[in-house]
Amino acid sequence: MTGYEAFSLYHVLKLHFTTDYDYFKYNGKSNISIESFEKRKDKYHFYKLSRKYDTEEYKEFIVSNMVDSDKTWAGSLLEEDAYQIHLKRITIIQALSYNFKNDCCTIASAGNINELLHTTGEYPKLLTMALQKEISVETLCILNSLMNFMSMWHRKIEDDIRYPGLHRKWVKYAPFIMFDREKIREIALKELQ
Repeated sequence: MTGYEAFSLYHVLKLHFTTDYDYFKYNGKSNISIESFEKRKDKYHFYKLSRKYDTEEYKEFIVSNMVDSDKTWAGSLLEEDAYQIHLKRITIIQALSYNFKNDCCTIASAGNINELLHTTGEYPKLLTMALQKEISVETLCILNSLMNFMSMWHRKIEDDIRYPGLHRKWVKYAPFIMFDREKIREIALKELQ
C-alpha cells in the first residue's frame, strides 16, 4: 500500500462515518487526486501508516478508530492509543458469538428486552448500557440488525445534540460487522427470553 492509497482509504472511511457518503455503495471509491494528496501537510503520516499495515488490516484499524472517536486524524493514528483501540475491537470481533452471548446475559439480567428498548424521549436503558460500556457497540448493532429499534429511537429520543451523532456512527458501523445471522439469532432468542 502506498501513502496515497492509505490516505484515500482513510478519506473514504472518514466520509462514510461523518457524511452521507456510503463506503459500500461506492465500493470505497472517491475522486481524490495524487496531486491533492501531495499538497497535504500530513502526507508523511500516511506514508508511515502505509508501511505499518496491509490494506485489509489498515481498513479495520481505521474503522476501529472512527467508531471510537469522532475526531480521528492522521497524527492520532500513529499513537499507541489508536493501536490499543484497534486491538480491543479485533478481540471483540474474533470472539463475536461469545461476546454477544455474554452481553445478552448482561441485558437479560437488567430486565425485559422490550422494556430496555422502550423510550419516552429519554435514553432507553439498552442505549445507556452501551454508552456505559456494559455491553459492546457491536452487540447493540447486531441486536438492531435483528430487531430494527434504532429507527424508533431516532424518531423518539429528544436529545438533538449527542444522539444524532451516535445514531449515525452506529448505523454506519453496522455493515462492517460480519456475523452468522442464524447463529446470532438463536443466541438472542435463547438468552433474551
